[in-house]
Amino acid sequence: MNTHDVAMVGLGVMGANLLQNLERNGFSGVGYDVNRETVQKFLAGPARGKRIVAAKGWKDLAHRLSRPRKVFILVPAGRPVDAVVTSLRGVLEKGDVIVECGNSYYRDTERRESSCAARGLHFTGMGVSGGEEGALNGPSMMPGGPRAGYDNLAPQLEKIAAQTDDGPCVTYIGPGGAGHYVKMVHNGIEYGDMQLIAEAYDLLRRVGGLTNAELADVFDEWNEGELESFLVEITARIFRQRDDQGAGMLVEQIKDSAAMKGTGTWTVQDALELGAPIPTIAAAVDARLLSSMRGERLAAKDLPGPGGPAGTGDKRAWIGAVRAALYCAKTCAYAQGMAMLGRASAARDWSLPMSEIARIWKAGCIIRARFLRSIQEAFARDAALPNLLRDPFFREALGTRQEAWRQVVAKGLAAGVPLPAFSSALAYYDAYRAERLPANLVQAQRDLFGAHTYERVDRPGFFHTHWE
Repeated sequence: MNTHDVAMVGLGVMGANLLQNLERNGFSGVGYDVNRETVQKFLAGPARGKRIVAAKGWKDLAHRLSRPRKVFILVPAGRPVDAVVTSLRGVLEKGDVIVECGNSYYRDTERRESSCAARGLHFTGMGVSGGEEGALNGPSMMPGGPRAGYDNLAPQLEKIAAQTDDGPCVTYIGPGGAGHYVKMVHNGIEYGDMQLIAEAYDLLRRVGGLTNAELADVFDEWNEGELESFLVEITARIFRQRDDQGAGMLVEQIKDSAAMKGTGTWTVQDALELGAPIPTIAAAVDARLLSSMRGERLAAKDLPGPGGPAGTGDKRAWIGAVRAALYCAKTCAYAQGMAMLGRASAARDWSLPMSEIARIWKAGCIIRARFLRSIQEAFARDAALPNLLRDPFFREALGTRQEAWRQVVAKGLAAGVPLPAFSSALAYYDAYRAERLPANLVQAQRDLFGAHTYERVDRPGFFHTHWE
């Protein structure tokens, strides 16, 4: 019976859609889920009439696959993944490939890869971005692990990935947990990008006085220029959605409390371990935490704030300034994420393909944007680029927009609009370009109270002073 090309363990929406994508692109599939009702609904619905069959159990799944077997996993991260991997290790053979496609922590991926390697199995930890639609029609995929595992998977992955003018949105990322790590940082950048768009909305609404209809038109306009992206596109759609359970627009009835699943937090935690500054991404995580404290915020609404109305004299000028500020702040969020990847690559000997990473994010994934072509080109010019802000294109782009960025942040803060992402991005930009920071005073304090020593600018070595 060893005739089917691939198997999918986990037939929830993402797993079912990815298996349909594989079948549509010429690969016969075997589906398996511990919930038999889920299997029956899938077979009677999306899989009906297609080259997809259901496995009765783990041995049956292995028996139906051609060698080397390729088994994709799309189940909730954590213990469910461990349980599936344990079961598969008992039925697969040397040279077979396990592909784990969830949002797993990269260190868990490395642990699983090690346990599979002991059995001669290839374990590929693969980040998949694009949501349900991407899984079905073409996601961006970030596979890591043993190169031999990727080489076995490449014919399938290159067919089902989102396609661009310079290739499919998939590439070999690197060894170990590199694939899931890059997906984690992708999600961190996504947090920053979403928060920046939300703050731009707040600035346009509270300072500029724009209506939902005007906001929709503005984001549509922005999506035709340098800010073109999936997130800007869907933001325009959101402002046009009427409330189907009441009067007015739906966005006004959604509670201002944003949830998160953990990848943003992991990104911030690992950045701290690496010593990689990502203040805009961290601010976005903090903003979600603050949003969840809605009860406390409502109780604190009597705290004093700035007096007088917000408002701006020239609405079109304000829209243009916010557009420029969003571009600048967005650049800093990406710069922080890419610099973090570069630091992780060096620290863990991953040799991450930075230009390729930007390329595979250009379609299929949540942060897909026109902007990424410029990032791809920046790392093609200099594979060792330490920071996007150093690239000539971005240096000029921010140079021509930074005055508007400063005006927007100043006016927004003066009006009492919370701008954690916009302002942290500006502080990052100014700190990165600063010839001298006040850290000399911090180090002097450390030496005074803890004898931690300091370095001098005029001679080498470490010094300690007996402070008066």
